[in-house]
Amino acid sequence: MSNRNGSQPTAVQFCYENINGSCIKTSYSPGPRVILYLVFAFGAVLAVLGNLLVMISILHFKQLHSPANFLIASLAFADFLVGATVMPFSIVRSVESCWYFGEGYCKFHSSFDGSFCYSSIFHLCFISIDRYIAITDPLVYPTKFTLTVSILCILFSWILALTYSFSIFYTGVNDDGLEELVSALSCVGGCQIAMNQTWVLIDFLLFFIPTLVMIILYCKIFLVAKQQARKIESVSSKTKSSSQSYKARVSKRERKAATTLGIAVIAFVLSWFPYFIETIIDAFLGFITPTYIYEILVWVAYNNSAMNPLIYAFFYPWFRKAIKLIVTGKVFRGHSSTIDLFSEQNKI
Repeated sequence: MSNRNGSQPTAVQFCYENINGSCIKTSYSPGPRVILYLVFAFGAVLAVLGNLLVMISILHFKQLHSPANFLIASLAFADFLVGATVMPFSIVRSVESCWYFGEGYCKFHSSFDGSFCYSSIFHLCFISIDRYIAITDPLVYPTKFTLTVSILCILFSWILALTYSFSIFYTGVNDDGLEELVSALSCVGGCQIAMNQTWVLIDFLLFFIPTLVMIILYCKIFLVAKQQARKIESVSSKTKSSSQSYKARVSKRERKAATTLGIAVIAFVLSWFPYFIETIIDAFLGFITPTYIYEILVWVAYNNSAMNPLIYAFFYPWFRKAIKLIVTGKVFRGHSSTIDLFSEQNKI
């Protein structure tokens, strides 16, 4: 994400006081400054620790080894990297209004930022396809969404996202036609990454098209799930056979998984959609968005990386049990990977 310097204060301060061409620094008073650091740092720590717990849970416990869960673990890795490699530097940039990490790392940071965002949305799109097949065609689902398919989806999500983001920023096509603006914004201690109208629209389409696919699929999923629930209730009232009871539990589990992941999709869209709209408005209206609005939208988007573990913890009893086992150190005991996370309930 780009950095925008605020308006010149009464007592002018610079990012580098002894360097000509330094960017102007917008300082907060000590109280708000400490509060901002604490709030931003809390989001980063939550993103790192929460997603680390998701990854450890899925990779350690054999009961959670499935093609769908490996996709979720890879999504958690993208969010983990946002918290570990993007947010810490952005905290300093946002609070100090200066970039102290060098021009070279500015592009690298922006490339990471875009890569992890698009990797997340591609993962979520593939997860929605997985849930759609699991709900609408459960009998053939195990043969359609195999481990190989899951790995291919993960590789596609990462390779496309990394290639797209790094190629844009390192070829410089993002600021074609904006040379005068870039020159005017250039100063020591800044990290301005301008996006022209063409690439802003491409960025938005890469966000909007997968989002539209997810919305359509989840609408279909919930319609089918509703029909299935009615059929199960009808069958359950007529028979109490163990096979019917098992089918009912499996169907209920798949519906709950779809609901939980649907909420994760909604959280992602609500977090990132305002930012993408702002970038379009900015590009077509001459970059007029006030700095504070930009910073708010950026941090709303960043903090989405901390949301998914909270959603899983709220809806998945098995995840809460896994967290307890990890935090108490019981995962270091022999055969801990074979612990039954569903022993206290027959549902996810």
